[in-house]
Amino acid sequence: MKFDLSQTEENYLKAIYSLFVVANKPVSTNKIAERLETKASSVTDMIKKLAEKQLVDYVKYQGVSLTVTGKDIAVHVIRKHRLWEVFLVRHLGFQWDEVHEVAEQLEHVKSRKLTDGLDAFLDFPRYDPHGDPIPDKDGNFIKRNITVLSSLKINEESKIVGVKDSSSAFLKYLDNADIKLGVEIKVLHKEDFDNSMLLLIEGQKISISQQISSNLYVKQNKN
Repeated sequence: MKFDLSQTEENYLKAIYSLFVVANKPVSTNKIAERLETKASSVTDMIKKLAEKQLVDYVKYQGVSLTVTGKDIAVHVIRKHRLWEVFLVRHLGFQWDEVHEVAEQLEHVKSRKLTDGLDAFLDFPRYDPHGDPIPDKDGNFIKRNITVLSSLKINEESKIVGVKDSSSAFLKYLDNADIKLGVEIKVLHKEDFDNSMLLLIEGQKISISQQISSNLYVKQNKN
């Protein structure tokens, strides 16, 4: 069955998918409203429309989940978004804090042939500029064993592989602090009072707050 969905409908499916992945359970209409910055009543109306199209399952007081078809559409939108982010950074000179809003528009291009061609043109990238995995054309994500930097202990070493917060303000902070994806880090000290950290990054010592460390994904080095 082919669907001619609006951008708003696709955004709802993407939001529900993202919230479900984090919570691992059906998501409330209030959470969806918060994510999309809209009214709960508007969410309820949209969920009814998506349920009629058999793209979501909704049980009152229990929450919303995606059907198989709804999930396929949501993952494809995410795939397009992340591929376009790679393209914008690699070929049009965008910075990683500039690409999200543009990719939000480009992700609604319908052609799967274009998406697959873009993937091939980019040589099948596995991650977007923020370190998020890009699903393949079958909707499969790369599985990674990662954690947030704030969970590491003193003397543990790791590599920064992604950001939990992809807001422009946070990404600009990282740029100013010269904290990049792929750099090796070592925890030198953790402050008991506020859980701030002293890190060694490429030979330089830098202090960061818990707010920063809890928004950086790392992959620990094996001993």
